[in-house]
Amino acid sequence: MKIGITELAARAGVSEATVSRVINRRSGVAAKTREAVERAMNELGYERSTRGQIVAVITPWLSNPFFSEASELIEAALAPHGLKGVLCPALPGGIQEREFVTSLADHGVAAVVFLSASNTVEGADPETFNVLAARRIPFVGVNGGFEGHDAPVYSTDDFQSAELAVDHLWALGHRAIGIASGPVGNQPADRRVKGFRAALARRGATDTERWIVRQHYTIEGGQSAALSLLKQGVTAIVAASDFMALGVIRGARREGLSVPADLSVVGHDGSMIMEFADPPLTTVRQPVDRLAKEVARGVVALVSGREVPTGELLFNPEMVVRGSTAAPRA
Repeated sequence: MKIGITELAARAGVSEATVSRVINRRSGVAAKTREAVERAMNELGYERSTRGQIVAVITPWLSNPFFSEASELIEAALAPHGLKGVLCPALPGGIQEREFVTSLADHGVAAVVFLSASNTVEGADPETFNVLAARRIPFVGVNGGFEGHDAPVYSTDDFQSAELAVDHLWALGHRAIGIASGPVGNQPADRRVKGFRAALARRGATDTERWIVRQHYTIEGGQSAALSLLKQGVTAIVAASDFMALGVIRGARREGLSVPADLSVVGHDGSMIMEFADPPLTTVRQPVDRLAKEVARGVVALVSGREVPTGELLFNPEMVVRGSTAAPRA
């Protein structure tokens, strides 16, 4: 027997219109009523159709190749399941992000993916997540979690990223290694700094605080960080993103230095376009293809009413050695 709206309405003791609103995750339904309908769906074995539903991907900086590539791969992985990804560019934790989510929730969005959005910001306004949780709209995070909510999170292992970068530079003979990381309170940046400190400590380095500079994830931020670190006498810099790494290279050249002869530079993200930088950028590549597939797998399961393991799933990055690193001058 095929279970439809009529059977669900009878079991829950509500109107068919109310059942329709719950199925499509629309607002205007009391919490107890919504719970009754959801319970009836579980008891009768009803599964929401996923065809034609929208999944919002909230992400910053689409000009950054990593975010545009990740968004595209997530969309492509969702498409075979009848889900349509919609990109919503917004600064992490800003009012625009909350307005996107509230508006989409009102229109019955199937799920939301926070791709390095407010889920990466320490102390972000929880209202955005609370709106989704209250309406039973599933959401997942990439490279950052949600305080107070047991939502699935898919992240690159930032500690391993730092270890790979330091290990590569240390093996080349560098001992004065600095890091140009993202702002304080950004979860991936904070974790990468901790991993950087730990990687140096394992190799016997001390007084590592002076090798750490926090800046914005931009070319300008990387340039500023480079100037500060060069004053400390570093021979190599680990950047928190490929864009920051390009800024580091620009900063070094403005000081009359050559990369990699005078300064080695390691990026992070692994955008394919960085192979064509001058010099080609050595970088720690995030496994964006595997991240995107697991995000899509989790979203499809959640939208279909299946359980998905909560907590953070960590993915190992990969070291890609190109022309921006070399042994230090004698």
